[in-house]
Amino acid sequence: MPRVKPDAKLQSRSSRRAIRQSPKLHITKLFTGLALGYRKGKRGGTWIARRHEQGTQYSFQPLGVSDDVADADGIRVLSFDQAQEEARNWFKRKGEEDAGERVPGSYTVAAAIHDYVKNLEKTKRKPQGRTTAIADAHILPTLGRCELSKLSHSKVKAWRDSIAEAAPRVRTGKGKVQAFRTLDTTDPDAIRKRQATANRILTVLKAALNYAYEEKRITSKAAWEVVKPFRKVDVPRVRFLTVEEVTGLVAACSPDFQSLVKAALLPGARYGELTAMTVADFNAADGKVYIAESKNGESRYVDLNAQGVALFVALTQNRTATEPIFVRSNGAMWKSSEQKRPMDTACKAAQIEGVTFHILRHTYASHAVMNGMPIEVLAEVLGHKDTRITMRHYAHLCHSYKQKLVRANAPGFGFTGAPGPAVAPSHLPITSGRRKGRILSIASASRAS
Repeated sequence: MPRVKPDAKLQSRSSRRAIRQSPKLHITKLFTGLALGYRKGKRGGTWIARRHEQGTQYSFQPLGVSDDVADADGIRVLSFDQAQEEARNWFKRKGEEDAGERVPGSYTVAAAIHDYVKNLEKTKRKPQGRTTAIADAHILPTLGRCELSKLSHSKVKAWRDSIAEAAPRVRTGKGKVQAFRTLDTTDPDAIRKRQATANRILTVLKAALNYAYEEKRITSKAAWEVVKPFRKVDVPRVRFLTVEEVTGLVAACSPDFQSLVKAALLPGARYGELTAMTVADFNAADGKVYIAESKNGESRYVDLNAQGVALFVALTQNRTATEPIFVRSNGAMWKSSEQKRPMDTACKAAQIEGVTFHILRHTYASHAVMNGMPIEVLAEVLGHKDTRITMRHYAHLCHSYKQKLVRANAPGFGFTGAPGPAVAPSHLPITSGRRKGRILSIASASRAS
């Protein structure tokens, strides 16, 4: 591909500093079909690759922060030369994706991530935006160009450690310079949180590389298999609302958002699950709502209590089956992330801190457990594949329920005269299997008589 002389004003750090803040994208052509863009924002400049698709259509890819102020590190902060190289690598990957094939012998981490995401989208039948975002932000900049055959244990471990030591990212708008929070390295909890984040990102990388191994793109898993996650860092601190906080929050919501909040508190559904519901998904006769697609890609039915049934009856009455249950005040459907602003507004009005919409799901689950709902039932209601994650988040709330069951059902032998359930008759030996179940039934019957 013919090279083009780059724009001189983008090459130099000093000349880039002279560029005024503006949404305008300054472009320098690298070769036919690819250009490197530079945009000056409030917090500095950012590099963006631009690929010509067809006609007047282009695709864009943020590459990193420019080294206008901070020195380039080749990962987050890029010099002009490093930004060019990243742009060319992205252009090459896009070309390989379009062609649908890989060059033998050069199967990279980026290629493995791409194939893994495509397989997830195929098997789960929905876009994998979160996985793609994690890979783009944390995996590809450092490991993307590395061939799997040359990947080493030390390289993967060093990458894991760098994630844990990096300052946490702040959510920024598309095309804006990535912002970061300050990391207090003297705060053990701050370090724990960063290590927990590194563990989650490591899980994505390992899943992609394991898929590549299963597809026989590499002959050994030694490079990543023995890189273990940080231990004892995933300590869930579940925040849930009290009954008084729920009352205050609901009262502070606008009418259209209030319906959404109430619905999240009653069946414990996620925001995306609620906004996808249509009138046909509610069965008043059975008192159930149908969730067509959970986070894990599976569907489920959720039983409602009397309040839940009453709410959904009111929301669906005299409406057609195909209408969405939850709509905004202007009649439009709720879209991705549109719950954040009204949630923040309601929390501020109700003087509640540290609460997001997802906390409503935790509130449902926490109160359900404290009221005696078994973990196995809660896991099914929440759509968890098994009880492990449910136990991890809510088992500590089972204490009063377990205490109540023990006090009601543990045998008392009359040692102190305190009341207690009768023990099984002595002529019925305690055995296992079916007979044990029969003995317990007999014992229950004897207590009832």
